[in-house]
Amino acid sequence: MSETVQTNDYVSVRQFRGARGTEAWPVLGDGAATFFATDSFATSARLVQAIAAIRGVEDHRPDIDIRTDGVTVRLVTYTDDYYGMSRRDMELAGRISAAAAELELVGDESAIQSIGPIVVGAVDIRKVMPFWQALLGYERRLDSPEEDVVDPRGRGPGLWFEPIAGPAEGRNRMHFAVWVPYDQAEARVAAAVAAGGTVIFDQHAPAWWTLADPEGNEADVATSMSRDEG
Repeated sequence: MSETVQTNDYVSVRQFRGARGTEAWPVLGDGAATFFATDSFATSARLVQAIAAIRGVEDHRPDIDIRTDGVTVRLVTYTDDYYGMSRRDMELAGRISAAAAELELVGDESAIQSIGPIVVGAVDIRKVMPFWQALLGYERRLDSPEEDVVDPRGRGPGLWFEPIAGPAEGRNRMHFAVWVPYDQAEARVAAAVAAGGTVIFDQHAPAWWTLADPEGNEADVATSMSRDEG
């Protein structure tokens, strides 16, 4: 979701890392993040409640992911022309670290990594990009709409389209699967085909379809249909 932030509120990675309370918040490709290990789901919930109680957090909500071993919190500022760190991220990271300390929790930067963006090589990016946007249900990234598509819910890795000189020879040796609910699969395949894709293998549908974009890069649309009936 795009925000309204003044340009003078943007900060560099160096500025962010130099602020109080950000020591355990490495800045990766999709923002600054840290992980708080917890001993129970109840403790994780208390941390989330403490974050929710921080003044002004509703104006700049962090991404929070609760797993069995703890809580990951991620901060980024996303505007029409900017994707990175801002003064509000810097301040909120410090306040979250302080709230966690009240619960005797400490951020662990060694547990943080970021997957993506996935790089798709293309001779004609404008022709290839709509296929992947339709296939994944993604949207153009506001600050780089001719190069990147991103998950509007912020869950999946982004795709970056890299210009290459000529088409690849032979079939790709690597592709990835897009898992969707049963009742969405055929519509997702149809949308990808309408956006320039081709179904190249459907003998196991509705378990999966293999599609190719206009330059032959491949992906599966997959469901658990027929895989969970045994």
